[in-house]
Amino acid sequence: MGTAVVATLIGVACVLVGSVLVGTLRPRRYSTPADFYVAARAVRPWWNASAISSEYTSAAAYLGLVGMIAAHGAPMLWYSVGAAAGFVILLVLVVAPLRRSGTYTLSDFAQWRLCSGPVRRVVTVLVLFIGLVYLVAQLHAAGIVLRLLTGLPPWAGWLAVAGVVLVVALAGGMGSSTGVQAVQFWFKLGSLGAVAAVLVAIWWYGPSHPPSNPAYRTETLAGAGDPSTLGLVTVLIASALGTMGLPHVVVRFYTNPDGRAARRTVVGVLAMLSAFYAMPAVFGLLARWYAPAKVPTDQVLLLLPSQLAPGRLGDALTGLLAAGAFAAFLATSCGVVVAVGGTLFNRGVGGFRRGVPLVVAGALALVWATPPGASILLVLLAFGLSAATLCPLLVLGVWWRGLSVPGALAGLGTGAVLTAVLVGVRFADPGFTPLWRYPVLVAVPAAFAVMVAISLVTRHRVPAGTAALLARMHLPEDLATPEIDRSSLSGSRSSW
Repeated sequence: MGTAVVATLIGVACVLVGSVLVGTLRPRRYSTPADFYVAARAVRPWWNASAISSEYTSAAAYLGLVGMIAAHGAPMLWYSVGAAAGFVILLVLVVAPLRRSGTYTLSDFAQWRLCSGPVRRVVTVLVLFIGLVYLVAQLHAAGIVLRLLTGLPPWAGWLAVAGVVLVVALAGGMGSSTGVQAVQFWFKLGSLGAVAAVLVAIWWYGPSHPPSNPAYRTETLAGAGDPSTLGLVTVLIASALGTMGLPHVVVRFYTNPDGRAARRTVVGVLAMLSAFYAMPAVFGLLARWYAPAKVPTDQVLLLLPSQLAPGRLGDALTGLLAAGAFAAFLATSCGVVVAVGGTLFNRGVGGFRRGVPLVVAGALALVWATPPGASILLVLLAFGLSAATLCPLLVLGVWWRGLSVPGALAGLGTGAVLTAVLVGVRFADPGFTPLWRYPVLVAVPAAFAVMVAISLVTRHRVPAGTAALLARMHLPEDLATPEIDRSSLSGSRSSW
């Protein structure tokens, strides 16, 4: 067994065991099921910002972005700009009104705002699909990392991540997940920073210089990493508008004590993401010259230390990167499982704990049934679908009193169907008409337009009391009624 394999196994084992310990040692107990789902609204801004940043810096950010920068250069840095823009839009348009609504999930908001069971069911299906796509991306990436660096079968990585996520989610719901994710963000940032510093020092002080032309080459992967203007605009729109519809991101803002803390959380997230996304840029530029040619994009970062520092130092750095990668898989997976479980099984904590294993089992079944692919493609699919469906519903539901039930259903259906059809056509015929190759550019404006148009012709289907609901969302939080302002119950240790 080589040094690199030993270092990888030690690093991954430390992350897995550490995550279980952080998530299960003295988990807080809550007085109500609602408190269980949102950690009693007692999470402080910087800690919540750490957890959100950890969820957001998934396998795509950790591995995929480095490969895209290596393959296509500086234009891929716009991917990280889209991430920051998404949180700015979320802060400006959604965070405060959504908190004041008093609902905890996107499905709850849809039913509360439109008084419609069908809309709720459609939103629940979309949340489930987006969540499963995200989970499949993380599990596939875990299998790829473990197979590449240790030779173990991919299913070992899938089961390791799924098992730890299941333990953490069942131990304490949102509270346990928050602690694990916050710790993992700082571990990821520290591991990336340490490896980047060593590799840059080797490059700077080493006797050799980079070749005059980049050595790394790869084919563009079905739209991901497309350096064209339309490709970059697609990613920016998907990231900026899709963020607000990601179930594991939106629910985080209910865990803050009040609206002011939620806004401070977003500012903290922007600062933390800015620091994190500097690292993939450094690795991507180094990989552009030193990574082996024709390597899949998800593997570029993991092979870089052995190219710049052959021997035990490179092996140790590879092990540290592998540990950080598993921290990324676990952090995102924990958030998705808790959010999807809370959406599907919200009939008390008992239902949640019975339902979470079903979510994890469903994700494992999909991973087993689908071929491994670039994780960044799956993540972009989730962002694109969210931008074309849940984003229009949230924006119009929060800011426009004319939204009707038929309009919401028509817009959700239009966005989902167009995204599915255009993604399918894109894979079946890469030479498809240029504009239609990018589903987000078509599906997002179409969903907004259909939702507005159908609502205008079905004004009689606007729910009664809509004006009062909008007033409730836009009043200052200190004027909210006790029913809306569910403050945390400090000191409660009763069992739920």
